[in-house]
Amino acid sequence: MELGELLVAQALAAALVFARFGAALMFLPGFGEPSIPARHRLLFALALSAALSPLAPIEGAAQVSPITLLAMFATEITIGLWIGTTARILFSALGFAGYQLGMVAGLSNAFAPSQGSFEGSTLIAGLLLMAGVALVFATELHHVMIRALLDSYELFPPGRLMLGDLAQQMVRAVAQSFYLGISLAAPFYVLSLVLNLGMGLANRAMPSLPVFFVAAPLLIVAGLAGLVFAGPAMLSGTVQALADWLIGFDF
Repeated sequence: MELGELLVAQALAAALVFARFGAALMFLPGFGEPSIPARHRLLFALALSAALSPLAPIEGAAQVSPITLLAMFATEITIGLWIGTTARILFSALGFAGYQLGMVAGLSNAFAPSQGSFEGSTLIAGLLLMAGVALVFATELHHVMIRALLDSYELFPPGRLMLGDLAQQMVRAVAQSFYLGISLAAPFYVLSLVLNLGMGLANRAMPSLPVFFVAAPLLIVAGLAGLVFAGPAMLSGTVQALADWLIGFDF
């Protein structure tokens, strides 16, 4: 093989790796946070793709027709987007639990900034998501993400797309994320029910009692106290669920 053909083959292989890695890094927790400038994310994706392209099993890209090559790029981008989006869906359980906690504890605010979560989220949700991102890097889960991207070539070889399996796994991820978010927020539902029931009984016994002014501080203090005790378990549970899903690529 001549030098020109070798360089073209290596460049196409690196481009195919970047198509999958770059698309995944757009949404992966920690790497795809909106607070990180897009230019920095792009440079990191290019550097990571160039460093790991020799390990990716992509061969013969220079010998295929242009139409087939475009189809391979579309397939790689789709798989990368699926990996990043599914991981983000699992990680969003933390934001959902924080949103429910903010609503229950009376700490919701429509004008709260969205720190990596959906618009109109609560400050508690933003705090939990920021803590979750910090925990991702503190526990070196970002190494597991990069390893999962490499292992994804075993499950999804280059140029092969299984839309049915991808859609099925996406639905399972949504269901697991919703179940995890409800499970994390369940203690605060019980706490809010007990406090509001007590305030309702107190109001029935003493109609002149200003229930709103009495209950609001109690709900806020109880919610913050519950967050102090349940916060570590909420963070570790979400990160563990994400880690279990990423480890599933290594079989």
